Amino acid sequence: MVYALILLCSLAVPSGPSDSKAEKEVLAALNTWREAMVARDRAVLEEIYAPSLSYTHSDGRQENKAQAIEAVVNGKDRIESIELTDTSVSVYGTTALVKTKQSMRMNSGGTMNTLTLDVLYVWIKSSARWQMVARHALRLNP
Repeated sequence: MVYALILLCSLAVPSGPSDSKAEKEVLAALNTWREAMVARDRAVLEEIYAPSLSYTHSDGRQENKAQAIEAVVNGKDRIESIELTDTSVSVYGTTALVKTKQSMRMNSGGTMNTLTLDVLYVWIKSSARWQMVARHALRLNP
């Protein structure tokens, strides 16, 4: 039990200055995701989403990988732009947490809306690339 606790604690400590490379890789993956969302690029989303993706929207809806991709590619709402601010990255070995404010402009049946969200992304590194395994959003503007 003590060994399990020590191992868990050691995994919860960021790896340190050498993480700047990993942080840059995660931010690049996040930017690739952002561009794929606007472009409705199924192929890129298939690569960037982990098979076990849990994608939680600000209204509480949850989607798996297939549902999240389908909603973007063929959904009624069209994402026009995504801007990220106040972004921080914490790397824990092969796991990274990204916290950011997100402003998303959407075209919903001809009506433009802007959502302001507080979002937590969880990324894992597998096969030498970072993949999004979870997203959880909180809407900041009612």
